[in-house]
Amino acid sequence: MDTTNSTVFIPGATSGIGLALALRLQATGSTVIVGGRRQALLDSLSEEHGFDTVQVDVADADSIRQAADSVLGTHPELDTLVTMSGIMRNEDLRDPGHMRDAIETIQTNLVGTIRLIDAFLPHLLARPAATIMTVTSGLAFVPLTATPTYNATKAGVHSSTQALRQQLVGTSVSVLELAPPAVQTDLMGGEDFGGMPLAEFADEVMSLIESGAAPEILVQNVQPLRWAERDGTHQHILEMMANRAH
Repeated sequence: MDTTNSTVFIPGATSGIGLALALRLQATGSTVIVGGRRQALLDSLSEEHGFDTVQVDVADADSIRQAADSVLGTHPELDTLVTMSGIMRNEDLRDPGHMRDAIETIQTNLVGTIRLIDAFLPHLLARPAATIMTVTSGLAFVPLTATPTYNATKAGVHSSTQALRQQLVGTSVSVLELAPPAVQTDLMGGEDFGGMPLAEFADEVMSLIESGAAPEILVQNVQPLRWAERDGTHQHILEMMANRAH
């Protein structure tokens, strides 16, 4: 991925990790289109930072199709999609009321990612060089007890990303996966999980993207989660995170 000269659409970049990366990509020379559900917030980001914006709800198939038509209509040179949108909610699996949160999480995180890729892939395959970057989590590899469906959706996106990468071997489209650790954002209302400072995380991510080192973008803080199964530390980390949540 050429961070200095790409045209990038990031649905879910109105705050947190998405916005931090959007600002850094813009600063290095890329054109960034920011997507989100709240038009007022999009308008504010456009005015403050000069982003082009498009309203999109990734849990809604029609909204994704309309956003894709809008983005590709105004930016036919688009060559990068970053599937940033996601929600994370605590669930008590003993309470039947958790099912609403579970379904909404699946629709946004997993189905939304698949639909976004489906909407943009034909265009990206026609470009001389293009990139799809999915966003998973360290929790795809060692789950956080309090957020079971979130963990499952991120594991699903990880698996789907691996399959997509293999299917696109020999095409012009590169497939990257960004797997963040805990980062200090407002993903769960600003709860403190002892995560990385956002700026530090975003800077390290940009360095890894620019190095082109690997299809999985893994900052140092997420390495213990990503390789827990290999290293035999999976159960220990799982229990440690569960105890911390209490």
